[in-house]
This record gives sequence, structure tokens and C-alpha cells, in this order.
Amino acid sequence: MIPARTAVAALSAAVALSAALVHPAHAVSDAELALRWAPIHYQDTDSSDYDADYLSTVDFDGDWDTANNWEAQDDSPSRLTGAAYYSVVETSTHWFVVYSFYHPRDWEDSPDPFELHTHENDMEGVLAVVRKDGSTHGRLEGVITVAHSDFYSYVPAGSTFTGGRESVDGTLRLQDQRPTTRQEAKGHGLYAWNGAEFPGGDGVVYHPGTSAEVPSGGNDRSVAYRLVDTFAPGGLWARRSDPATFAGWGTFRGDNGKDNAANTAWGWDDANDGSDLPRGLLATDPAYLASAYFANRGEFSLTYTRNAYR
Repeated sequence: MIPARTAVAALSAAVALSAALVHPAHAVSDAELALRWAPIHYQDTDSSDYDADYLSTVDFDGDWDTANNWEAQDDSPSRLTGAAYYSVVETSTHWFVVYSFYHPRDWEDSPDPFELHTHENDMEGVLAVVRKDGSTHGRLEGVITVAHSDFYSYVPAGSTFTGGRESVDGTLRLQDQRPTTRQEAKGHGLYAWNGAEFPGGDGVVYHPGTSAEVPSGGNDRSVAYRLVDTFAPGGLWARRSDPATFAGWGTFRGDNGKDNAANTAWGWDDANDGSDLPRGLLATDPAYLASAYFANRGEFSLTYTRNAYR
């Protein structure tokens, strides 16, 4: 027979362990969580106009008028400090962190820059799916990236996630236990980093932190970028109906090249992943999107405990 005191002690230990798994000792903030999983980001640059590929914020020029960002981009490149927007929503099993990378222009290196696909403003990004495993920051299980009108899915080594309705497009490389992403020059399609050098040999490697830097040139391998809360008061989401910034729901206003051609996270869409996965879902309902893109997910709730997009 187990002594009563021993039984009580064992029960208390079990309850404490269960509580620790559900409620970590330190309740992580959105900013801390976003910083933990923010990518090391390889940004390709084009030698004909390096600073046109630098990261920045939508209001880098001091205002939220997105129809003047093309012109403002090269007025003073010193204002193009590295930044990425983030948002966090959660279910009982997962955090879903969206990172949005903004450029003032999507451009073509041609005699007539407005001839093909050029447009003012550009934003593409990545969704990180993080399991609540009892640790402070959870465990990264997969990402979905945005490249133009297509989404791509990747899993890190050790993840149980496999391809669902969409096949897994590759292995997500980690550096310093962070996901590593890459973006094209000019058009800025975003993918998992493939481990290769930049095409042409020049590019900027952005590292997440609490400060922000401007690259010293088009071939700077260590530049700090800061994280900006999409839901901050007066910020990107708060201005979602501001006609100076947006021409429509999730679509930036822009009048250089193709008019109104760039989208923010709640306007992103994969052109061919199914009618039940509509525009904007990567931000507004990432649990459902991830449940469609990945299989072998284990316990996976689709019910949000918190979602400011709704």
C-alpha cells in the first residue's frame, strides 16, 4: 500500500507537470514569439538598382499615402530601414505567425519599366505554424510562403507534417534555430532558402532583432531588421479601410505601372488551391489553410482562442 503522503505528493507532481505543459512558466508575448521564429532572410538584389530591393515599412516616407511610395523610394534610400510586419493568432494547439515583407516597388529592369508586370508597392511573406508543446516558444512544424500568386509549403527536419492537398515543396533550413527564407530581386517572390549563393553574387542577408539598419549597399551580408506589429494602434490593420493606403480590401493603392496590384496579408491568394481556400485565408484563417496544405498533423485545433483578423 502506498503511504498517503507519497500518493498526495505524486498526484501534486502530476498536476504540476500537466499545468506546466499547458501553461508555460512564462506566458510569451506576441512580440517575443514573433522574434523567436522570425526568419533569417536572404534578399536578392539587382545591381542596376540595389535599393529598390531593400525591405522597409509601408510608411517609410513618413506618411501612409501608398500612391507616392514609388517616387519616394529612391529619394532617400537612408529611410529604407529593414522591417517586417508580424501578426499572431492562436488556437488551443498552435500559434500562427505571419511575417509580411514590404518593398515600395515591384519592378522590371527594362527600357520601359511599366511595360510588363511592374507596380507600386509589393508585399509577400510567410506563415509559421508553431505547436504549443509546453515550452515557452513552442515548436515550429511547417511554413507556407507567398510567391506572387502561388503558395509554397516547407517543413523542417523532424516535423511530422507531410503533404496534404498540396505537396510539400521542400525542407525548411534552419540557422541559429530559425527558419531561413529567400526573396527574389525585382518581383520579390518568397521561398524557403535553398542554401545557394545569391544569383549574380550580390544580395542582403537580413537578421531579426530589436533594431533596424539600412544596408550599406547591394551586397551586405549582415543587416538588422525589426518587427512591426500588424495590429498596432494606428498601424497597418487599423488602416485597412483608409483610402489613402488601400484601394480595396487588402489591396494597396498604387498608380505606377499596373494600378492597385499589390496585396497585404489579408489579400494574399493562391490562384489554384481550391475554391474553399479563398483570398486572405493565410492571415485570417491560417489553421484551416494549414490543415488543407499539411497532413499527419496530430492534435490540431481549428477553433481560435484569439484572432484579431475576425
